[in-house]
Amino acid sequence: MRAALARVGHILTAPFRWVTAPFRAFRRFLDYEPEDSSAGDALAKTFEHPSVLLEHIEALRGHLLRSLAAMAVTSAIGFAFASRILDWLSKPIGGITKLQAIEVTESIGAFMRVSLLTGFALAFPYLCFELFGFVNPGLRRRERVLALMAIPMAFLLFLLGAAFAYFIMLPAALPFLLNFMGIHTVPRPSNYITFVTSLIFWIGIAFQFPLIVYALAAMGVVRAGMLLRGWRFAVVGIAVVAAAVTPTVDPINMSLVMVPMILLYFLSIGLAAIAQRGRKAQQTDPHPSPRPQSST
Repeated sequence: MRAALARVGHILTAPFRWVTAPFRAFRRFLDYEPEDSSAGDALAKTFEHPSVLLEHIEALRGHLLRSLAAMAVTSAIGFAFASRILDWLSKPIGGITKLQAIEVTESIGAFMRVSLLTGFALAFPYLCFELFGFVNPGLRRRERVLALMAIPMAFLLFLLGAAFAYFIMLPAALPFLLNFMGIHTVPRPSNYITFVTSLIFWIGIAFQFPLIVYALAAMGVVRAGMLLRGWRFAVVGIAVVAAAVTPTVDPINMSLVMVPMILLYFLSIGLAAIAQRGRKAQQTDPHPSPRPQSST
């Protein structure tokens, strides 16, 4: 009789278990803790069992292949809408009719560049998730939660950086660049699209810096004081990066990339200080959350 009642109860509660199964699986995923081991122990274990390294390489290959497949799909979507996006990118100079090509393949190159950049922007959240999937086995619960929260924030910051470059930087820079010394410039598709997409892409990437620093500070890898003391070296490094990513060699375009990156660096110092306070508060918590015991 008891077994029959248990079976009936099991059948009646099955729908509830099905509904809550994803939440329970997600909770187990968050609560998983890796084994405590130093870098030296991990390296020694790798030498003793080379198959462990092969497993990581195989996992990395899978993540890279899935990322490339996602980029192929999103780039195909970008290819379908590239003409409209080209019109949109050309609005700051008065439309696509203001561009003048002087080479046979110039317009095709600009079209393909826009398609690839659009594909990257669409695939960005998935690429971040694949990166998280690769490093996840070595993360603790708090680091795992931070990483999951960082994925939508990274995508939002990339869009904010792209919007900042398009709506603020380009309208301020293009009139000056196109009429410098009173010389009217008729931009070419390859040069203009390279300039605009490079600026949008790298400013979008630069807007990730505060999030990366916050995550590293929350993990105890960097400190706000260390970043503040090294600000001179950071400015030099930013200048080198700006010179490398700027399509032209003039200081105006270089400054357009440098200024927001320097501001983001100092914003990152403030976020690192906030992350440090949160980390210290958690370490001094008199009632820490119980940690699951290792099976070994």
